Amino acid sequence: MYVDLPENKRYYSMGEIAKAFDVNQSLIRFWDKEFDILKPKKNAKGNRMFTPDDVKNLQLIFHLVKERGFTLEGAKVHLKEGQKKTLDKFEIIRKLEIVKTQLVTIKDSL
Repeated sequence: MYVDLPENKRYYSMGEIAKAFDVNQSLIRFWDKEFDILKPKKNAKGNRMFTPDDVKNLQLIFHLVKERGFTLEGAKVHLKEGQKKTLDKFEIIRKLEIVKTQLVTIKDSL
């Protein structure tokens, strides 16, 4: 899934993340509690602030759970067993999706 977030930010709010993934904020909060790889910072008010690394991990979780149909437990096991290999493959897929989006945009403008 391609997520449209500004790349020059150090932190993203819960609202920005939920809007980018087109899900409810409660789902992001739930995943934050369930998956150890998510480690958002919390500000003085207790609001979660997600780093670009957290966004990548959320993309991976979204891909496993929503696109590939993994259960939460299955996604946790998959992440623990082959985290490095899974992250590398997912990063390649994510970059290819970005290129595809750019090519479609160019094609439509012709």
